[in-house]
Amino acid sequence: MRPTALLLSLLLLFLLLPLPVHAEDAPAKLLIEANTGCILSESDADRIYQPGSLAKLMTAYLTAQAVESGRFTEETVLTAGESVREVTGAVIWLEPGDSLSVSELLTALLAGNANDAAAVLADSISGTAERFVMDMNAAAFDLGMRSTRFTTPQGYADPQSRTTAADMGLLACAVLRCEMLVPHMDIWRTFVKNDTVEIVNENTLTRTYDGCQGMKAAHEAGYHLIAAAERDGLLCAAVVLGCDTEDERFPAAKQLLEKGFSGYRLTSPGFAEEFLRPLTVQGGTESAVLLTLSQIPLLAVPRNEELTSVMVLPEYVQAPVQAGQQVGTVYFYHEDTLLCETALLSAQTVPALDLRYALRKMLHFLFS
Repeated sequence: MRPTALLLSLLLLFLLLPLPVHAEDAPAKLLIEANTGCILSESDADRIYQPGSLAKLMTAYLTAQAVESGRFTEETVLTAGESVREVTGAVIWLEPGDSLSVSELLTALLAGNANDAAAVLADSISGTAERFVMDMNAAAFDLGMRSTRFTTPQGYADPQSRTTAADMGLLACAVLRCEMLVPHMDIWRTFVKNDTVEIVNENTLTRTYDGCQGMKAAHEAGYHLIAAAERDGLLCAAVVLGCDTEDERFPAAKQLLEKGFSGYRLTSPGFAEEFLRPLTVQGGTESAVLLTLSQIPLLAVPRNEELTSVMVLPEYVQAPVQAGQQVGTVYFYHEDTLLCETALLSAQTVPALDLRYALRKMLHFLFS
């Protein structure tokens, strides 16, 4: 067969083969325990998406920071400026001069997805939407969201915006730590603006899932959902990005949450104190120093499974040694996965040996 004919035959065969199903067709997923920050499950969590109105969680987070810093209270009344005229999409029909409390604006933002509420909060906190976006991205960086870029307080579809399930998990934990925000996220249906505007939460899990703490659904640039729930001390947040249909995201998030509650528990890893033998000190006024553990963090670990620990400690430490100085580390593992580490600290101060101290000890020995 001539080379050209062979190539044409191979090309035809390739075109007749069924197209492979790529992993990227599936949504990106992340399950995180918000009290501890422990990631319980993830799938393509670093894949890039536009955040859509999930950006409103950052708008809410900055609002909570403003309240915690004392700039506002939840009862502070904010007045809409001219920027609300430019808002499109979901709104509560605010006009310039309209006034609502911070609390009511947060409810409209998180339960009602109101873009004009986002505009009022952004203007009131940072002066302009542009400066607020800079504050959003600065806060994202501080939270460790290295793959995220916000472009509007509302989360309008924009190819310049981006995030990942991993980054959204970090934001979800930060938002859940702001206790004032949860009551605004887990509302199913309510009224705002002097009871003239009804809002219904796009996140249907707020009315159907036991222990739901709300969070946010989005549809502007793909169907996304962040859903949180609390049971038996576990506070789990499920992130689902890039679903093909509106209804696909809810069972996916629910399945993740169920996996967390059925498969994990909270524990503080144990460590036997008898392993904390004194550590030799060279060149000090004492020959050894007692050790203590720094605080052991709370962890979310698989049920009915034990953790292992590995202690790393030098043969000796050189004086001077300060109380609270780190001299070693304890690592806690589940199977081959490192869950956390904690410092081994000196429990006392040991000064360096000097001539004056040596003479004093010698005289004490000779004349005692």
